Amino acid sequence: MTPTYASAELLDAVDGILPAVVELRRQIHRHPEQGLQLPRTQRAVLDALAHLPLEVTTGSELTSVVADLRGGAGDGPTVLLRGDMDALPMPEDSGVDFASEIDGTMHACGHDAHTAMLAGAARVLSERRDSFAGRVRFMFQPGEEGYHGARHMIEEGVLAGVDAVFALHVTPNVLSGVIATKAGPIMAAANVLRITVKGMGGHASSPYLANDPMPVAAEIVTALQVFTTRRISTFDPVVISITKIRGGTTNNVIPETVYLEGTLRSVSEGSRTKALRGIERIVHNIAAAHEMEATFVQEAGYPVVVNDPRSADFVREVAARALGEHHAYEMPAPVMGAEDFAYLLNEKPGAFAYLGVCPQGESPAHAHGCHSNRMTIHEPALRNGVAMYAALALDYLGGGFVAT
Repeated sequence: MTPTYASAELLDAVDGILPAVVELRRQIHRHPEQGLQLPRTQRAVLDALAHLPLEVTTGSELTSVVADLRGGAGDGPTVLLRGDMDALPMPEDSGVDFASEIDGTMHACGHDAHTAMLAGAARVLSERRDSFAGRVRFMFQPGEEGYHGARHMIEEGVLAGVDAVFALHVTPNVLSGVIATKAGPIMAAANVLRITVKGMGGHASSPYLANDPMPVAAEIVTALQVFTTRRISTFDPVVISITKIRGGTTNNVIPETVYLEGTLRSVSEGSRTKALRGIERIVHNIAAAHEMEATFVQEAGYPVVVNDPRSADFVREVAARALGEHHAYEMPAPVMGAEDFAYLLNEKPGAFAYLGVCPQGESPAHAHGCHSNRMTIHEPALRNGVAMYAALALDYLGGGFVAT
């Protein structure tokens, strides 16, 4: 189909609804919800979509929203656009006047922005539905932050009839308005690590009459970092982070056990397997060297997020046409965070991309990133996110646009 929309016209259309997109984002930000049950957020999404020509369904086991927009130019493929909706279990110290009103819960990963941008794209595309054939499916997903929400939605049929899948994720560590992606692995697999070191408790004044697990736990932590840099290829990297250590009850008692918890991140099954074997070996052998016992348990999390090469190229091409060449960026390496969009990419071709939202006056290298209690975003960049969602659908389905 011949392209029918100029990029300038598309951006003008987004500018017309941007205040509503920002307001929806702030509304969700004030009232964050965690996990698979997000009733207030679901209601906000349903209200935002209420007057659009969409076929809307909600999940039976989770508070998801799936909305289909059928093109007026006839039958064609189905392209899925995803936005996740859940928040994190953490306090907010961002200082914004629309900060979280829910203690211990914060939208520190930008899912409020993803939801608002996707709802905005639904408005823009609804006004252009006569220009394309096929169908756009808007996937509003709970439970990305460790709850496997994408997998649950797949089980409920979100991928039925879908030909391609795309998602955007904001990041303050990329220049505002830039779209960044790459072919192949773009985000890591994640494994949760749980280690318990068991020694013998006693009085702090007489450690020789006990067997103190505290320094042994510390030795394991440092040994894991040496292992990461010396036994794993830098060209197939892993990241091991011990993020929690719990042991002891008071200042003059040597505890019997020390518990450690953390994560392993990897971008291939080979490095993941090698790292898990190495962790097991280090934990047991260091404990044995000190006449102690140790247990190591790991829990597999999300798989590697792997972009289809042709789809990643398509994302960059669309970004260059819709937003300008300087807004399309090819990432040199994966990000070691994890994402359950991996489940969709395991089933369908598609691509995951980042939208830069670096706050004004800050550098991407020093901005408070995702999962920071001080994370903020440059809200004008949401314009490019809405336009990008819309342009991906229009180009994929043949309506498209031409650069001006």
